[in-house]
This record gives sequence, structure tokens and C-alpha cells, in this order.
Amino acid sequence: MNAKVLGLGRALPNRAVENIELEGVVETSDAWIRERTGIERRHLSTGETTTDLATEAARRALEDSGLAPEDLDLIIVATMTPDYFMPATACLVQKNIGAHRAACFDLSAACSGFVYGLSVAHHFIRSGGSQNVLVIGAETLSRSVDWTDRTTCVIFADGAGAMVLGASTDEGVIRCTLGARGDDQNILSTKAPGLQNFLLAGKPLEDDPGPYMKMDGQTVFRFSTKIVGESIRETLKGTGYSLGDLDWVVPHQANTRIVDYAASRLKLDRSKFFMNVQTTGNTSAASIPIALAEMKEKDVLHSGDLVMLTGFGGGLTWGSALIRF
Repeated sequence: MNAKVLGLGRALPNRAVENIELEGVVETSDAWIRERTGIERRHLSTGETTTDLATEAARRALEDSGLAPEDLDLIIVATMTPDYFMPATACLVQKNIGAHRAACFDLSAACSGFVYGLSVAHHFIRSGGSQNVLVIGAETLSRSVDWTDRTTCVIFADGAGAMVLGASTDEGVIRCTLGARGDDQNILSTKAPGLQNFLLAGKPLEDDPGPYMKMDGQTVFRFSTKIVGESIRETLKGTGYSLGDLDWVVPHQANTRIVDYAASRLKLDRSKFFMNVQTTGNTSAASIPIALAEMKEKDVLHSGDLVMLTGFGGGLTWGSALIRF
């Protein structure tokens, strides 16, 4: 059996923040943000938790799929901003939607998290271990950025996206490839609050910077523009498909400049890359499923489309998935 996409859903916080609203909060301007990231606005949570957003995206994806919560065998949530270290966000979503038959766990692979989760779901279904799997990417990154650091706070945002996969004889998920380079862990990182940041006696370290995201932007840019092309080409190997067969490439919504460079390296028409970072910001593990759900809502994603998903981010990690919708 193959894993077939049955439904998609997304959830964004109600508060949409324009670039100009950040002026005065951080040393920046609308022109500076647009030039370096392509972002015009992003959604920031004022009360919604990661679980809240994940639950709403899950409900919408289930409705789109036509399945009931009790049909689910497994729930995977990709996030680096959970509400708790335990229980897993997936367990909280299970409770909220009433999917009491489903096994649940969270997965942490930063901005590549959704593709990692999709790959796990794909293998569960192909092995016969599960029939229906819910994969969610959900983040509240506004709570983990330093709002005095314009290299991060103007980029990251909040949201959730979900995908329901089911066993099918149709083509569905064709191939997934994953990778990581742990030697570069400090290029993009966030310390775990309450763990690495405290001494055994519970006394804070004197130089503790707080649980804020830290990023070497130039190095991340160089890594991303190179790995996107390599990952996509690797995923196509042995499938019988080529770059020219792709109807869409849906990348992690990190930065329009990264996608421009990647498209140029691949010699692939930029119009094949779906981008919504302009209006959502970088939502890490949530960005790809949010983009897919928006594509379906706008009727630009159709049954039969051949789509390449590609994620990249902290770890450093990367992954791509070729899917026939």
C-alpha cells in the first residue's frame, strides 16, 4: 500500500502584524524586512498555544479528508515550540479531537520537521503498521525569539498546518529523503529553558542568554540555497521523474531570496515554486502544510499534480518528499 494525501488544513492566529507595526519595537523598517526576507506581514499569537493551533489545523484536515477522529491510527506533531516537554503535543491534540485510538508522539527537526513527520507516516503506512495518519506542523515561534534581535524576530511567526494520509493503491507519496549535519548545531539553535540553562542546584547561569533563538543568518543562507537543490535531485533519483515533470515545488517558507537562488541553481521556472512567506512569515515546521492547505483553498493544487516538498533548517536538517496528489 502507498500513503495517499486525503486532507489538508491550516490554522493561523487572529493577529496579523504588518512590518510597519514592528517599527519602534525593534530597529527595523518595512523596506529592510521586505528586501532581506520578502515578508510583508506575519501572524502572532496573543493567546493561542501551539496545541490550540495544532488542534484547529487537525480538525480542518480531518473535515477535508472525510475521516472521523476515531479512524486515525497515529498522530505525529512536528514542533520545536511545544507547550510541554511532556505530555507530547500530539497527545493533547488526540484528546481535543477525540482520536482515542491513535498512538501519539512529537518529532523535533526544526524547519524540516514536517517532511520528517511525513516520511515517518509514509513508512508506517507502507509497512502496514497504520492505515490513517495525521501529521501536523505547529509552532508559536514568537515566544522563542528575542524581540531586540532583528535578524530573527522579523522573520519567524506562528501557525499550524495538518495533513491526513491514508493507505491507498494510488501512487501517493513516492519517495522521501532526509538528512542532517549535527556538526553545525550552533548555526541555528534555541536552548531548552530550565535544562541546559540552569545549574544542578537550580541557580541560573550568570551568562544565561535566555531561551531565545540564535541564528547565523549568512551561514544559514549559504546552506539553504545549496541543500534545496541537492535534496530535490536526490529525491527524484530512481523515481522515473525529472525536474521537468514537477507541477509544483513547495519549499519551507523561510525567505524569498533563498528560493530565488535555489530555483536558479536548479534551472527550474520560479513560477513552479509556491510561496506564501509574504503573508505568513517563517513558521518553521508548520510552513509547508500551511502552504499546501492554502494552495488547495485557492484551487491551485489539483488531483494528479506531482509536487515536491522540501524543508531545511536547524540541526542542521533537511528533507524532501515527492508526492502525487
